[in-house]
Amino acid sequence: MHLNSKTFGYGRPIVLLHGLFGSGDNLRTVASNLAIDHTVWLPDARNHGDSPHTSEMSYDLMAKDLWDFFQENQIPRASIVGHSMGGKTAMRFALQFPALVDRLVGVDIAPRQSNPAHLEILEALQKLDLKAFAARREIEASLASSIPSLGTRRFLLKSLGRNAEGKFCWKLNLAAIAGQYPNVLAEVTSTGALPFTGPTLFVRGALSDYLTDADRPQIQQWFPAAQIKSVAGAGHWVHADATDAFLKILRGFLD
Repeated sequence: MHLNSKTFGYGRPIVLLHGLFGSGDNLRTVASNLAIDHTVWLPDARNHGDSPHTSEMSYDLMAKDLWDFFQENQIPRASIVGHSMGGKTAMRFALQFPALVDRLVGVDIAPRQSNPAHLEILEALQKLDLKAFAARREIEASLASSIPSLGTRRFLLKSLGRNAEGKFCWKLNLAAIAGQYPNVLAEVTSTGALPFTGPTLFVRGALSDYLTDADRPQIQQWFPAAQIKSVAGAGHWVHADATDAFLKILRGFLD
């Protein structure tokens, strides 16, 4: 599969993978900082951003998408930084194609099966009749009762586009994401039962429960060289909640 992407900078390669409901643009601030001395790729995952839509979605498939992306862009080896769903994709890719991974960073996600925290969001987005709205602010207001967080609503509205008739549409493939949601929550393991032994870092938001101390044994099982660092005052969107602190930790590991 050909993934839509943007590229910044020049130097040692880094691939940044966004989370569920997002796109590569969500990590543009991080990419701009790293691009000072790295080549940074920001691909959109399948069913997200401007990448193709497909009815199937799993970490095996998204790892294969990333392998195709490496081949297409002639990336011999890269560090991979993945947030949430992107972190699980990065983990699966590192377990399956370790020779292509220099360093691995998982941002606020553990390899275990995740909790179904997005059901209300999926329901709210699927209920919207986008053709009935003339302005983005109307859509934002309509979502307020079901998605109280203004930050979350504005994050979701970054995936709004317009069709050929100029009407609002989702860049997201909501039907596929909803239908494949159990696969998005799925545990990440190695089909060959071999761990990834390369340098690995897990960065968690101190206010988030996506990665907890209880996850350490499983992380060590599959990523025995892993470090785990917390960012004070940050929730699940660590890179947005505490950008400077996140970048300091990330650069300390990558450099």
